[in-house]
Amino acid sequence: MSSAIIKGRITTLSESLLDAMKQMDAQKVKTLFVYSANHFEGILTIGDIQRAIIKNISLDEPVGGILDRNKIYGYVNEDKESILAKMRRLRAEVMPILDSCGELADVWYWNQHFEGEAPDTREKIDLPVVIMAGGEGTRLKPITNVIPKPLVPVGDKTILEVIMDQFEGIGCRKFYMSLNYKADIVEYYLGHLEHKYDIEFFREEKPLGTIGSVRLLKGKINTPFFVSNCDSINEQDYRDVWDYHVNNHNDMTIVTMVKSFKIPYGVIKTGEDGLLTTLQEKPEQTYQVNTGVYILNPECIDEIPAGEFFHITQLIEKVKARGGRVGCFPVSESYWRDMGEWPEYLKMINVL
Repeated sequence: MSSAIIKGRITTLSESLLDAMKQMDAQKVKTLFVYSANHFEGILTIGDIQRAIIKNISLDEPVGGILDRNKIYGYVNEDKESILAKMRRLRAEVMPILDSCGELADVWYWNQHFEGEAPDTREKIDLPVVIMAGGEGTRLKPITNVIPKPLVPVGDKTILEVIMDQFEGIGCRKFYMSLNYKADIVEYYLGHLEHKYDIEFFREEKPLGTIGSVRLLKGKINTPFFVSNCDSINEQDYRDVWDYHVNNHNDMTIVTMVKSFKIPYGVIKTGEDGLLTTLQEKPEQTYQVNTGVYILNPECIDEIPAGEFFHITQLIEKVKARGGRVGCFPVSESYWRDMGEWPEYLKMINVL
């Protein structure tokens, strides 16, 4: 097999999960081919890494520690229709084809065999979506002096439309939109679109924080629901987040982004009398960062005080304090694009 068809997508058993995730981000792929010397060991997917993070496995651990040896592959002596059937059943964008020795002989890609047909055949979900669109967007001034942040353009759409289209794509139809700053402009714009979204607007009479206005929906929402801010785009299929939320019996799920920071200096720790204890050269720290997207069970609405300024962080602590389950679903850095500040916005629209 020519290595050209998997160029840039090869990793090893000893590579760390963090480096594998970075490689996926750099190549803009969701699957890597794992080798030991010249022997094919299997494939590693972004889903494998996400499940490892959820299990609290360190991203410093090697790929070999989580490699699934039971994945389904195609074989050179297998008829074409059988392999295609596997791809359809698994919704596999990539299908390795192995020879009789278990070595990689070929790779089939979805778009080569199902041209024009999306691999996504998953069942749709129809959960309510609350969009928090009442902020002033002060970090994006002066543009937000003229138009509200939800209507800032990203390509040929506003960021608000991009976010709602993503939710509609997985089956969500009903939107509730919290408005405050320049609310009339947002309502007017959405009301004159050719595409008509099913939106119920509700307004904060005064700023109520990052989640306080959701209390106004008490009695309107009686099922689990999404909450999303309106200044970032996440390419994660939110059905994966919903599956995790249900299977983990969470009261609340936070979508997080795995973010690494490399300190460009030697980091020193000292002890008594200022004596050196450790010296680490240019260490890298990895964190899970809040992306501003959540799934909440309807009971969480009752825990938001009426008419008070209340942040999502306060709700999280309140749920935890009563013994509730607050889960975190991680996505890679390349999946999440933020436009909260000018540098991030310019990157989002490919200016920088």
